[in-house]
This record gives sequence, C-alpha cells and structure tokens, in this order.
Amino acid sequence: MAELFLMMFEFFKTGLFAVGGGLATIPFLQEMSRRYGWFDLATLSTMIAVSESTPGPMGVNMATYVGYSTHGLVGGIATTLSLVAPSVIVILIIAQMLERFKESRLVQNVFVGIRPFVVGLILAACFDIFLTTLFVPAAPALLQKISWSHLALFGVGLFCYKKFKIHPILVIVAGGVLGVVLGL
Repeated sequence: MAELFLMMFEFFKTGLFAVGGGLATIPFLQEMSRRYGWFDLATLSTMIAVSESTPGPMGVNMATYVGYSTHGLVGGIATTLSLVAPSVIVILIIAQMLERFKESRLVQNVFVGIRPFVVGLILAACFDIFLTTLFVPAAPALLQKISWSHLALFGVGLFCYKKFKIHPILVIVAGGVLGVVLGL
C-alpha cells in the first residue's frame, strides 16, 4: 500500500510539472524507472508506442498502464487520478484569475522561458527512447548493436509522414502491420 501512495505522489508531481503535454511526462517516467524500477526503459518504449496508438492523452494512458500493471485496477485508477488532479486544480485556479494574468508581462515571460527547457527535456527523452528502440544493448560490436529492421521502419515512417503528409494514425497502423508481417 505504501508503494501505491508513493506511485500516486510521483504521478501527482508529474502532472504538476510536466508542462507541455504527454511527451513532457517522458523524462519524469524515465526518472521513475531509474529510481523505483516499476518498469524498465524497454517497457517505457513499449508504453509510449501503446499510448500513442490508443485514444486519449499519452501521459494519462501511461499513468494508467503503470498503475494497473503494478497494482491492478485500483492502481490504474489511482495513478490516473493523481496525474490529472494537478491540471484540474491549476485550471480551476487559472479560470478564476485568467483576465488578470492574461496580459501580465511577467507570466508571458515565464512561459517564454519555460518552453525551450520543456522542448529540451522532450528531446532528451526522445533520444533515449530512440537509442532503446534502435539498438540491441547485448550485441558485441557497434554495427551489430543496430537493429537495422527497426532503423528501416523508423526511416520509412518518418519519410512517409514528412514527405507525403500521411496522417499519424495511418503511420502508426502501418508500423504495427509491418511489425506483425515482418515478425519484428
């Protein structure tokens, strides 16, 4: 039970400080993985793929998954509510004061300063996930460590998405189908 409360506290902190949406939760989840071992980075990579492939906000999906996988239905509900609660509280407060803060130069400057840091955290997390997904850590030599099939799928998906402006849902579905067909 103490672990569930700790998990709720960690997801509450994540919900409070993960400015920028679902991707901004990734550095917090990496820290939870390192600190508590509730999941490893490979599982985090899978959780991100599943969260991006299912309806709903990624951070909420990930919180639900972690809570459910460690403490069942109660854990899933508790971690989800813990992640969402700070947003609800902050939005209720902001809604009351929106007119006063909307034009505040100080508030605008705070967000101008926060945005680059959030992007940096997201990029750092994405880099870690990139390495986890495209490299096989147990392989003896660098060229053997590269998962060429994953790298090829990454390249094809990125190319199709950027060049042909294919909808992200179609890119995700195509990746899943190719993974099944190719036995990856």
